[in-house]
Amino acid sequence: MKLHPVGIIGTGKYVPERILTNQELEQMVETNDEWIVTRTGIKERRIAAAEQATSDLAFEASKIAIAAAGITAEDLDLIIVATITPDTFFPSTACLVQEKLGAKKAAAFDLSAACSGFIYGLATASNMIATGMYKYVLVVGAECLSRITDYTDRNTCILFGDGAGAAVLGKVPEGRGFKSFELGADGSGGELLCLSGGGSRLPSSTESIASKQHFIYMAGSEVFKFAVRIMGSAAEEALRKAGMEKSEIDLLIPHQANVRIIQSALNRLNLPEEKAMINLDKYGNVSAASIPIALAEAVEQNRVNEGDCLVLVGFGGGLTWGASVLVW
Repeated sequence: MKLHPVGIIGTGKYVPERILTNQELEQMVETNDEWIVTRTGIKERRIAAAEQATSDLAFEASKIAIAAAGITAEDLDLIIVATITPDTFFPSTACLVQEKLGAKKAAAFDLSAACSGFIYGLATASNMIATGMYKYVLVVGAECLSRITDYTDRNTCILFGDGAGAAVLGKVPEGRGFKSFELGADGSGGELLCLSGGGSRLPSSTESIASKQHFIYMAGSEVFKFAVRIMGSAAEEALRKAGMEKSEIDLLIPHQANVRIIQSALNRLNLPEEKAMINLDKYGNVSAASIPIALAEAVEQNRVNEGDCLVLVGFGGGLTWGASVLVW
């Protein structure tokens, strides 16, 4: 069976209006702006309004991506929402987005791979279009991490923000589109980055709430070491699968977790900083939304041109990782 070339034909992003600065965090926990910027590169992050949920952010980003693709919501065959902060356990956030968009013929499901979720979603959607199963698929990364962040924990509250990024996938001309995917997981490291309360293992209770089991837990130094190792190696493996060289990369779009992790990936790929899309100073770590927000912003800033080789790469809880080579 001949596979169709598949690429991204429209992007969009949405971030909430409220900005939480490092200076504000100084009033909440024992930290300071210089410490945060030096260790993470983050200066501020966005926080969803009280009436906003993940589906609301996803809806706003999706509208922009659909318009950019030159199609309508009714043309969508499938909606995939990558998130670890769904509005509800069920129905899925993707079903809520489907209803908001009026995408009546689209199937819909959520995907949980933490910060790697958007790339997992792209791989899933790409294969469905390549085989002819679907024509247009909307992939969204959306998070309201402020709802699961402990703002008394100075190690995690400085990192996370809210937002959404979206991409519409469809057929593209020969020579364009996704050239490879590299996905991976290591469940033995699951406890290093997790939210343990509220599931079937530890149902919600007064005890689980009192012991803060419903907030993000992260073993920072262990996750950092994992990320430094996997970001570069996943990108290299995706390039190998695509039959391409590091020197052919025009733009690296990494998960926006920590500027030192991004710099280590650049060093391993022999790339200068100007060949990376870095916006974590404005948004912090937005988990599954960070790569699609960075991609949409790169497109907005005309940093992506036809024929450019893009490498998307991320890592997250699970532990998971994913990378993709895309010719625009």
